Amino acid sequence: MPGEQELPSTLRRSEQGARRTWIAAHDSAVEQYGEGERAHRVAYSALKHSYEKVGDHWERKEGGRKGPSDELAATPRGTGGYSGGGTDENASKGHLYELAKRLGVQGRSRMSKAELAAAVEKANRSATRRARS
Repeated sequence: MPGEQELPSTLRRSEQGARRTWIAAHDSAVEQYGEGERAHRVAYSALKHSYEKVGDHWERKEGGRKGPSDELAATPRGTGGYSGGGTDENASKGHLYELAKRLGVQGRSRMSKAELAAAVEKANRSATRRARS
């Protein structure tokens, strides 16, 4: 099934560039691996190299930076690891703080960079859940 028909709701609320990236990666993965979870994982991995999840949608990374956004995206397939769920864990602490502020995270001024990343990820999941209902 073409990626445009499989497009997740968070991407439907995102800018055109994010949608194009996900669709192109998804369609290519379907050709190589077939339809299913693997094609979706490949598409999200490609997306996370240029975009980060902010609330219920995806935005271009801070300063147009490219590269893996979390430990799992930076490792070879099959080695395991933790995925930040779209949060750019390699962003600066200041950027994560600003995202936390936009998302209304309480206690952000006392958080470490890792705590900010986890709080942003949690706020993103909550925003997506609200947008879907």
